[in-house]
Amino acid sequence: MPTFPKPPSPIQMLDLAVQHAYIQPELDEALRRVFDESAFIQGPDVADFAGELGQYLGGAQVVPCANGTDALQLALMSLHLQPGDEVIVPAFTYVATAEAAAVLGLRPVLAEVLPHTFTLDPAAAEAAITPRTRAIMAVHLYGQCADLTALRQLCQRRKLALIEDNAQALGAVWTFPDGTAQAAGTVGEVGTTSFFPSKNLGALGDGGALLTRDPARAELLYELANHGQARGRKYVHQRLGLNSRLDTLQAALLRVKLRHLDAWTDRRQAVAAYYDEALRSLPGIRVPVRQPGSTHVFHQYTITLDQQARRDDLQNYLKACGVPTMIYYPRPLHQQPAYEYLGYREGQFSVAETLCRTVLSLPVHPELSEAQVAYVTKCVREWTENAAG
Repeated sequence: MPTFPKPPSPIQMLDLAVQHAYIQPELDEALRRVFDESAFIQGPDVADFAGELGQYLGGAQVVPCANGTDALQLALMSLHLQPGDEVIVPAFTYVATAEAAAVLGLRPVLAEVLPHTFTLDPAAAEAAITPRTRAIMAVHLYGQCADLTALRQLCQRRKLALIEDNAQALGAVWTFPDGTAQAAGTVGEVGTTSFFPSKNLGALGDGGALLTRDPARAELLYELANHGQARGRKYVHQRLGLNSRLDTLQAALLRVKLRHLDAWTDRRQAVAAYYDEALRSLPGIRVPVRQPGSTHVFHQYTITLDQQARRDDLQNYLKACGVPTMIYYPRPLHQQPAYEYLGYREGQFSVAETLCRTVLSLPVHPELSEAQVAYVTKCVREWTENAAG
């Protein structure tokens, strides 16, 4: 029976307890302020957070809502689509991307992803367009942008709306060939994000937001998220909407965390750079490939193995060493039982299927110590040596 080394201290996939301990006085002050004001729904912190996040994103309009899935649904509702209209989504993503379309009576049309960046393949998206296509939903997976230059050009040429699912890449930046740069989530008609606690900017509960550079669309999104009620006109409901609001407590806490987001991103990038240097030469392992034009905020640090059996063996070895890992995602959308009605077959999205069998995410959160990061890489290197021997 092999013996496994022990980590210098317990390693978590995400350590929110440590993160919050560093900023506890600021969180306590925010909570006290909200309790003193007792405006728990649509209190002043909600508008303040929207303004501060919009400024952080280069002047975007921000409409907070209850969660990231609602944000996707509201984004689609703002396009005035009709039942049966088609929305192109990547085959390799979290289920919410397609779910938001399906629950509105729209048809998710899946398209292949690129094998190295994991994001929507623009050529595959174009091949999936039909006369019923109305929008493309690009997912900025793991912390970097999909190819926004190609996807924006495609949408402009084919007169389609571009929605950015930016739940994992808040703070990433896309630079266009002419040198102009925009924050992820602010390039298309609507961007969405999530403040689920595990996100780079996470609430202490649920939350989400919609992003746009169009003030008129921002007003529409605000109405849709508030029962279809016009801003400042209580009990005047101009359209069908949802009850999807970010509560004041979460907004106040997110204001605190937003002030630390750049420092946390810098630390994630430093951890990723350490992994890159230590792992890139190992046989059968590919470190994350950077999408040209995009920065990477490393919501996840995801390696790929050359075979599923080796991926599973490495995961088991790391578990025995006390190193947590995750597989995002173990099954592509077209193989989910809920989406069998779409009629896709096994093998139709071979890149997505291969990624589901070979991806593995390592801990990359800002609270990792240098000793912990060194220990993770040491364990991976030992596994490759044992596997080779």
